[in-house]
Amino acid sequence: MTRPQPDFASAVLDLVAEIPPGNVMSYGDIAAALGSRGARTVGTVLARSGADVPWWRVIRSSGHAAAGHEERALEHFRAEGTPLIWAADGSAYRVAPSARWAPR
Repeated sequence: MTRPQPDFASAVLDLVAEIPPGNVMSYGDIAAALGSRGARTVGTVLARSGADVPWWRVIRSSGHAAAGHEERALEHFRAEGTPLIWAADGSAYRVAPSARWAPR
């Protein structure tokens, strides 16, 4: 796996830190905001260096939390009042489209 460039990684972490509580961006949204198509690279940056930023505010394009981190993310979403959409049987959730945020 290729290492992300340090300036790109810093830009990703800075942007994630700006996402307001209760709002989210997708990996692709972040890449696009930084002039890139590297959604997977955004994921790599967060996996390697994202512990100190609100990583739960970065979701998959489907609205689902990061794979393997759904329960931890749900705790944060609930605490921040992030709007969620639940499956009819209550077994799964995704973040509502109304929570998407774009930097100005």
